[in-house]
Parts: sequence; structure tokens; C-alpha cells
Amino acid sequence: MTNKLLAQLRAVMPAGIEVPEPIVLLYDWIEQQGYYTDNAEGQRIGFLYPEQRLHNVWTEYGRPGGTAIEFVAYGGQDLHPWFGGNEPLLRRPCVFAQTGADGSVAAFWLNKDDQLKIAHMGSGSGSILTCVLADNAVDFLRLLAIGYDEICWNEEFLVPPNTRNPDFTVEPNERFQQWVRDTFQVTIPATASEIVRHPAEMGDEDSGDEFCDWCNHVDS
Repeated sequence: MTNKLLAQLRAVMPAGIEVPEPIVLLYDWIEQQGYYTDNAEGQRIGFLYPEQRLHNVWTEYGRPGGTAIEFVAYGGQDLHPWFGGNEPLLRRPCVFAQTGADGSVAAFWLNKDDQLKIAHMGSGSGSILTCVLADNAVDFLRLLAIGYDEICWNEEFLVPPNTRNPDFTVEPNERFQQWVRDTFQVTIPATASEIVRHPAEMGDEDSGDEFCDWCNHVDS
């Protein structure tokens, strides 16, 4: 059976760039669990936890499900505000997930050495986090498994989940955590700072982060 979530992502990936194998495995897992929905346009959206159950049990005091993220193949659409009509630049990032309710996204990104990283692009209306989230796909999955409410708020990264807002508890997604451990033979970090090395924000100068510096150069 065709993995629709994966097929739609491959259809928007820039020419010559393959979907990293850990993401292929993730999308297979999402489809096997049935953690997806199709919108009116036929676009498949994947989740790490059953969407309907999440909304049924969500209260003002907390929710289950670990990190909330939506996997959807945006590709290079809607990136013109970032990079204008510069087609070579538009072929470097490929948006594949929405990281926050504010509209922030995660993207595959080819750096100057043609290494594929996973970067964060803040919406600007909420999060302004603009940096490399993970140097590779496995570390990205480890980041998601930690269990922050969303991964678009860098002020959370130095502390474990539920530390800064103890009145709202996000319960860990234990099924996803176990899948990450078993599939890749890795541990789950205590904090995001173990993976996100330079949590830079839009316009930061000399940020130390290659994606933020690249975006600044594009704008200059």
C-alpha cells in the first residue's frame, strides 16, 4: 500500500534530495498507527498521537500526547516572504511540518556544503526561532520525543518539559518515545539544549547558527 504521507512529501522535495531514511520510517510508523487525517484538498496530515483522542481529553490543566506537531508537505510554497522570487534559494529549504499553532514550521535545509539539516522557521507573529534544530533526522526525532508542548519556543529548551508552566502538564508520548529508542537504539535527552546547539532568533547577528546566518545573508 502506498504511503500517502510520504508520497506527498517526496513530490515536493527539491530535485536531487532524498527524504532521510529516519523520516521514511517515521512516516511508515504514522501510517501504521493511523495517526493522520486528510483535509478537503486531499492533503494528508500526520501526527504523533491520535488527533481525535487528543482533543477529547484536552483540559485547561493539561493534555496527553507529548509534543504537538503536524507533518504536512508544504515544500517551498509560502516561502516567498523569506526569500522573494530567488528560485535557487527556494530550492534549499523544504517545509515538511508545522511546529506551532502560531504557524511556525520545520524544514529540511541544504547548507552551503550540501549537508541536509533540519531547520526551524518561526512565524514572526509568535515564535521567532530561526536556527538548525537538528544536524540529522534521528536527532530531530529525539528532540520530538523529549515532550515539550511545542518545539517552537526556545526559551523552554534549557529546562525539561512542564518546568516553566507547571499549571499545564503535557504528558509524555510514551509510545513514540519507545519507538524512537527501539528503532534507532538511542536515548531521549532531558532537554532540547542537548540537540539544538544555537537557538538563534530572526535577525540575530553573529548567532553562531548557520541557518540563521544564511537567512540574514539572504535578506542583506
